[in-house]
Amino acid sequence: AVVVPESQRGYGIACLTGIAAAEAWAAEDKNPSDPIIVFVDADYSDHVHLLPMLVEPIFSGQYDFVLGSRLTGEREKGAMPPQSLFGNQLACALINTCFRGNYTDLGPFRALRMSSLRQLEMVDTNFGWTIEMQIKALKQKLRVLELPVPYRRRIGQSKISGTIMGSIRAGTKILYSIWKYA
Repeated sequence: AVVVPESQRGYGIACLTGIAAAEAWAAEDKNPSDPIIVFVDADYSDHVHLLPMLVEPIFSGQYDFVLGSRLTGEREKGAMPPQSLFGNQLACALINTCFRGNYTDLGPFRALRMSSLRQLEMVDTNFGWTIEMQIKALKQKLRVLELPVPYRRRIGQSKISGTIMGSIRAGTKILYSIWKYA
């Protein structure tokens, strides 16, 4: 693994910085390919040993975007507070209604090819990152697969679900993003 530092705060900006670094490495490759980019939270909550399961449907050419669903997988007690469960269910219901999706989660453990990621033209720098990707994947007609994944309690406190203000700000941004793309 290579750690790519980003001094600005925000989930989306951290992802955009990582993508820029991956694109730079791909550009230096003498045998260019279309690498698979995987997003995973670094707080111990995701099971990174399941990465092969996540990328196999993309390697095989069956799917363009694979999302690990914490809501259909087994969750350790206390891994997702009630506001996270409610918010995920509400956001997914709205996305599925507005964009004809079939999502169960806004999970952080996800994978797609660099070419698919470029096609999405991601721009959100904070709380709206995951929902922007999932909405744009539907709008761009990417072949989407959700797989159940286990989820455990994170190390440390969440800046989003761990505080009332974080939950309110994230919920507001998520609802705004759905409205914006609808």
